[in-house]
Amino acid sequence: MKKNDLKTIMCRAWHLFRSTEKTFAVCLSKAWALWRLTRQMRAGVVRFAYEKADGSLRKACGTLRGVASTVKGAGRPDDGQTVKYYDVEAAGWRSFRVENFVTAY
Repeated sequence: MKKNDLKTIMCRAWHLFRSTEKTFAVCLSKAWALWRLTRQMRAGVVRFAYEKADGSLRKACGTLRGVASTVKGAGRPDDGQTVKYYDVEAAGWRSFRVENFVTAY
């Protein structure tokens, strides 16, 4: 684990705390779950679920490994409010807001 990882985890936890009305402990555990998700996606393909903007549940299969060639442009810097991933089934980049993450399985 790097120092930058802890910074990302804490930024996400504070964002969750300010945007939701949950306790900081709940927000911190969700931030750690998101960090584990991105770590697993860097290692391979992961199945997970999150709530879409319309309220429906989206089951996704995503990765961050070996997809650097599909990135177009410089992209936006990571603000800690979204998780970006490459959807293996749809063959395209997707993202979701951190407060909408449900589970990884």
